[in-house]
Amino acid sequence: MSEYQQFLDERDKIDFFIQKGYRINGVKEQLNGDSVGFLSPNGNITETILIKNPNARKYFSSLLIQQNQGTK
Repeated sequence: MSEYQQFLDERDKIDFFIQKGYRINGVKEQLNGDSVGFLSPNGNITETILIKNPNARKYFSSLLIQQNQGTK
């Protein structure tokens, strides 16, 4: 899989949760990627995905900043 295709796949996974109203509630950095935790809108379901692509890491970081500033 090309690096760009990997980015698109990981971005789509992130967008899937954001569009369903989930919020990023934690990030754990590891050598093989970042584990990004999402919390459902009602607060009773958590999901975690592994993000390996550097551009996808930048993408979720920008979403997290927007979320914390209250703009998203």
